[in-house]
Amino acid sequence: MKNMAKWITSPIDPEYSVVTFQTEFFPKKEIKKATVHASAIGVYTFSLNGARVGKGVLAPGWTSYPKRVQYQTYDVTDALKASNTLSFGVGSGWAVGHLMQTTHSYRDQIAFIAWMDVVYADGTSEAVATDASWDVYTNEVLFAEIYNGETVDKTAEIRHLGKAVLAADIKTRLVAQEGEWIVENDRITPIELIRTPKGETVIDFGQNMTGYVEVTIQGPRGSRVLFHHGEVLDRDGNFYNENYRLARNEMTYVLSGGKDVFKPAYSFQGFRYIRIEEYPFDEVDLNSFCAIAVHSEMARTGRFRCGNEKINQLYHNVIWGQKSNYLDIPTDCPQRNERLGWTGDTQVFCRTAAINYNVKKFLNKWMNDVALEQGKDGAVHGVVPDAPNARPKRISAAWGDCACIVPWEIYLAYGDKKLLARHFPTMKKWVDYLHSAGNEEFLWLQGLHYGDWLAMDAGEDSYVGATSNDLIASAFFAYSTELLIKAGEALGKDMSEYRTLHQNVRRAFRAYFMENGMPKEEFPFTEISVGGRAPVDTVRKGVTQTALTLILHFNLCNDDERPALAAKLVELIRDFDMRMTTGFVGTPYILHALSENGYTDVAYALLMQEKNPSWLYSVTHGATTMWEHWNSRKEDGTFWSTDMNSFNHYAYGAVYDWIFGVACGIKPLSPAYREVSIAPQPNKCLGFADTSIDTALGTLRAHWYYKGDDVYYEFEIPAGMTAHVTLPSGYKTLLTGGTFSLADKN
Repeated sequence: MKNMAKWITSPIDPEYSVVTFQTEFFPKKEIKKATVHASAIGVYTFSLNGARVGKGVLAPGWTSYPKRVQYQTYDVTDALKASNTLSFGVGSGWAVGHLMQTTHSYRDQIAFIAWMDVVYADGTSEAVATDASWDVYTNEVLFAEIYNGETVDKTAEIRHLGKAVLAADIKTRLVAQEGEWIVENDRITPIELIRTPKGETVIDFGQNMTGYVEVTIQGPRGSRVLFHHGEVLDRDGNFYNENYRLARNEMTYVLSGGKDVFKPAYSFQGFRYIRIEEYPFDEVDLNSFCAIAVHSEMARTGRFRCGNEKINQLYHNVIWGQKSNYLDIPTDCPQRNERLGWTGDTQVFCRTAAINYNVKKFLNKWMNDVALEQGKDGAVHGVVPDAPNARPKRISAAWGDCACIVPWEIYLAYGDKKLLARHFPTMKKWVDYLHSAGNEEFLWLQGLHYGDWLAMDAGEDSYVGATSNDLIASAFFAYSTELLIKAGEALGKDMSEYRTLHQNVRRAFRAYFMENGMPKEEFPFTEISVGGRAPVDTVRKGVTQTALTLILHFNLCNDDERPALAAKLVELIRDFDMRMTTGFVGTPYILHALSENGYTDVAYALLMQEKNPSWLYSVTHGATTMWEHWNSRKEDGTFWSTDMNSFNHYAYGAVYDWIFGVACGIKPLSPAYREVSIAPQPNKCLGFADTSIDTALGTLRAHWYYKGDDVYYEFEIPAGMTAHVTLPSGYKTLLTGGTFSLADKN
């Protein structure tokens, strides 16, 4: 039946309004099974006999549209009657709406396809499929666009636009849904109605999030509710959303006169606050408003709690950063005119993501698009799915390395060799690309990289940190090659060729970037400009916190060099008032580099630091999600530039994999946690720490707490798991399934 269905479109270009594709179905006999399949170039909703079908929203999601589009499947057996109307509303979505400043990114007009397979009780069957006989109608949604919101008019006249037109130009491949459903999750009631100093009416939901606001109201017919979204208030307490750039995030609802329930169906917003521009009554009823968090349907697997409320809030922010940005693809942010699948952000956070939630299907679906969009030469661009003409197609170290890092982390978390085998060619092509990318055989030199993005060691408001981009690129060349070797050996492949390559890369790295066991001071550099501004890549150093971190953590040094390198890293931290200067590249690894080399106390000091830059700076300034910049809001209450300042950016949330793996001590020794190391590193600054993760074998839990100077431990080990426990005193034991209590007394 799939082959009979045709892509159809509207006889009149709806621009940014929603149109409804509709057909009738009259069953001839008793139905045994009826299944509807649907997809769109755009975003669609499905109603049967006036009732919404399915739990998902924003279908069919976002894939590499020119290459593949997902379709969803719905069992409608019990919903069919003697006479049935199948209706599908279709809006512009990602494919036809704006991406950055580009319109109609993939096609100028929406398109739709659907088919229904009906099996009767007597074994015969019937089919219904989209073709030129379907009717097309206007919709009460007069405007819908991912960045700009929706206008819903309950008084709108529904008009017949004519018969559908075949969209013969669509050549993309239809695939059954691979990712999780995008669904509504938390429902959050307002915490406050605010009258700002400017006289604005603002509702505070108390939590920055991704989703939309549901409004339940009865008012005069034709009256309106209109509001905008924002993440923060300015330093004077006024509504602020200049950081949304060109994304309007505006909702307009025209009332029917009866009891209305409004919420978007074709867009989503990132917000904590809404500013009411129009309302049909003098007083705003908070009970009429409810915020609904929307993200991919991932099962929660990780939990954490400690005795320090600021760290608990940090963990809360990590979780909400992930929920906010795991909406079908791993986005960078949910609010401004961007919301793209940045590859660097994804690889930075994927280990933490797989601790917090089951992201196996989610990341596998995204990695399949990485593979589809990977160049023939193995190159991986900074954004997947591709956003045509929306971003320069820059190939950058640490961004393209998602090709190796994400598949390996999926394998470590879930132990699925079939998925590892599926993504192994992508990993191999990327490493082969690295081998040819630079002007030296075993180094990646003079590439156009994002560098240590948003690090603060080249100046507080720099885009690119001070660390040599060549050093970063060549370090990641070594790291990705190492992961490729591990993946290949896990799959039983002969990786001797790549072992030799890794040795050569490591040797070349040390010869070019290091001298007497230390990185060299400075290197030549290529100027980088961002958004047409003056070059921002102005300092290319080798002795930075990030450079030292990568050398230590990626094992690019000899064992006898480690003490001096780690001591130098600590010196740079102390010279900066016990603070980090690292950006997107160095931050995920810096605490690991410290704790792996005898400086867990310094790692804790960084974790607990509250001055900018630090993880707790945003917490002490009221954050409920992770920020894009360490100082998105500055000490004086002003903001970073309006062109790039998200208050819901999850990358720095990668710190939780250190809390989980070092502070709480849980590290997998084999894929899917079949064998683990539990080596907690307690510190009184946390008071206690209690973490757990749901694995394929069951729930693994580690809990430590102080009584005076003595530390007590509780471990829960699921049956079938082997845990190698090491306490700070040096005591070691081997635990298998059960609950255990231990003490480490001074």
